[in-house]
Amino acid sequence: MNVNFTAKPINFKLGEYLSKGFELLKKDFGNIFVAFLCCLVMGIIPFCGMLGAGNFYEYLRKVNRGQQASPSDVFNFDKFMPYFILQLILIGGFMLIYIPFMILMPVIAYSQGDDPSPWIMFIMMPIFAIIYIAFIYIMLKGFYIPALISLKDVTDIKTAWNTSKVMTKGNLLSIFLFSLLLVIIMYAGILACGIGLFATMPFVYVANYFAYEDAMSQIEHDEISEIGIQEKY
Repeated sequence: MNVNFTAKPINFKLGEYLSKGFELLKKDFGNIFVAFLCCLVMGIIPFCGMLGAGNFYEYLRKVNRGQQASPSDVFNFDKFMPYFILQLILIGGFMLIYIPFMILMPVIAYSQGDDPSPWIMFIMMPIFAIIYIAFIYIMLKGFYIPALISLKDVTDIKTAWNTSKVMTKGNLLSIFLFSLLLVIIMYAGILACGIGLFATMPFVYVANYFAYEDAMSQIEHDEISEIGIQEKY
């Protein structure tokens, strides 16, 4: 596991990530698109969707740095376990949220009979809203976990979570707006007769990559500089 970094809040540069994403996609759209298709294929394989996305980010790093890269690099299973554990945690979280409601709703419907009370909805809606907000909050706090696994080789999920919590401190609104904007761009591709989706979805990943890459560079631990500081004092 690579620990050559120091967790700290990230200076989130929303506009820069979007512009850099567009430039890289325009520069090498063909190869990036093929790699994106490989990412989609990985998503078909059980428990390999997040791994495929992580490998795609590694491929984009090589392309951005001018290193030799092949779209087939996406089919790499070296980091399967961290992503597998992460997906198990997410599935467990969903089950904890939805199973109680799956049990509760039929009980409520049975007890109300043919004359359901409107007060039930007034009670349930705030509960759903609270759960939904809590879910979004957790997802935003864990925004950098895929980057830490794929770009920093952090294999321990607890370490990745704790690091991501520090990195997102004070940036949740910016990250939320960034993610919302990418979702809007993706759905704009769907509205463009569906064809535009083949351009907007790769862009979403590429823009996300630059958000991850910039964050990784900000927390990178410069050992050479530290040695110089220690010698100075």
